[in-house]
Amino acid sequence: MKVDRHVRVRFAPSPTGPLHIGGVRSALYNYLFARKHGGTFILRIEDTDQQRYVPGSEEYIHESLSWLGLVPDEGPNHGGPFGPYRQSERKNLYTLWIDHLIERGHAYLAFDTPEELEQMRAEGLAQGLPSTSYDHNVRMRMKNSLTQTPEVIKQWLDEGRPYVVRLLIQPDQEIVVHDIIRGEVTFRTDILDDKVLMKADGLPTYHLANVVDDRHMEITHVIRGEEWLSSTAHHVLLYRAFGWEDYMPVFAHLPLILKPDGKGKLSKRDSSKSGIPVFPLDWNDDEENIHYSGFREKGFLPHATLNFLAFLGWNPGTEQELFTMKELTQVFDLEQVVKSGARFDYEKALWFNQQYIMHSDAVDLLKAVKSVLSKHSVEPLLPDDRLLTFIDLMKERVHTLEEFWTEGSYFFHAPGQYDDNGLRKKWNEANRTFLESSLIDLPEPEVASIWQDAIKEGIQKNQLKPGEIFSILRITMTGAMTGPDLFAMMAWLGKSEVLNRFKQLLDHLNEN
Repeated sequence: MKVDRHVRVRFAPSPTGPLHIGGVRSALYNYLFARKHGGTFILRIEDTDQQRYVPGSEEYIHESLSWLGLVPDEGPNHGGPFGPYRQSERKNLYTLWIDHLIERGHAYLAFDTPEELEQMRAEGLAQGLPSTSYDHNVRMRMKNSLTQTPEVIKQWLDEGRPYVVRLLIQPDQEIVVHDIIRGEVTFRTDILDDKVLMKADGLPTYHLANVVDDRHMEITHVIRGEEWLSSTAHHVLLYRAFGWEDYMPVFAHLPLILKPDGKGKLSKRDSSKSGIPVFPLDWNDDEENIHYSGFREKGFLPHATLNFLAFLGWNPGTEQELFTMKELTQVFDLEQVVKSGARFDYEKALWFNQQYIMHSDAVDLLKAVKSVLSKHSVEPLLPDDRLLTFIDLMKERVHTLEEFWTEGSYFFHAPGQYDDNGLRKKWNEANRTFLESSLIDLPEPEVASIWQDAIKEGIQKNQLKPGEIFSILRITMTGAMTGPDLFAMMAWLGKSEVLNRFKQLLDHLNEN
């Protein structure tokens, strides 16, 4: 797509809980769009909803973006010429523009109590009205500055009565939004409610703060989730009311991320039910006393996670699936983002991660694998060169970093259980006699190719079956019929440990 001005985009999460993976995708698309067009990627914290504020959420947002490498050019921790970048620190600006709207008749004060609002909705339902919203159909019978005299309003203000400021929406208008992804979207003002712009606590709602900040931060493109599409009509009306129509950003509303079965929006409940991660990092929900696993703690690499998320709603139009961030930046195009929801396929996420692990140099995985092993009191005992060999032996056999332990713990501890069915089919006295003598006679130093040649030569000389001997050896080392290259693994373990494990196997067989 053609862009004819300096791109400035923002990712604007609210610190009301952990950053959802859908939010991460929004951040990624904004980041890619900015980088492709030589623009600016901004982080703005939209923290005006103090009732829903969750301690630790903002720190979680910063840590998540840092782990993924989506580093903002401007933001609370990065500075910039358009700060502050927390909405709670921009209250004076919102008050200025609220007064502007009121003075020009585009907004009004509403003093209705929660009980009166509830009564209004109940009466609307009882009458079978198509809408129970605070709109042009009901506002003239409510307690607001449209229905009361200036003297009454002044008296209420002097008394300290709580009030909100609402956007005055005129009916019988058509609003056309040109969306990069969805094309032309049309709204009728007849069905729009008079949105609250300023709450009783003096803080703005999302709608006012969003528009004011986008204008003052010179945002050129708003790339956000589909759930905000219905609010865009109100935002367009605000741009008009402020006289900012010529500065209105280009909109692009991303498709929903759906549950793995494609039925409904992916939520944190899907994580608690099925164990799939829906957050980038671990999160403890103290209120619900639930722990949610994140992509990082599940053992995903940052770039694999981003590559997976990039395909949740976008496709380059080619067969290529694995992209570096540089390649993603070059090929990403908002016009190739689809309208329909994108199914969250966790198996595909594991595939992406597996591919990235397989194609990574062991040295690049060393720090992360050390972290995994250290949780099991393993890593401090081993030098880096042995760990690098271990990583090379295992990296084509794992999907996540955690599986370096779960699938490769036998490198560090002899197996406690054995595939007895597999043993029963391969075990006989001739094989036992051969292995006892052959393992003792293995030459030193431990070299995989030399050991393999020695065993193969002995098998041929004694007219034994290679498949049986190799299977017994593999079960001896790993407890199962699976594992990496047999002789490379044995050489890594060393002759002493190989003999020890064979003795443990004999003990197991004697006991059973």
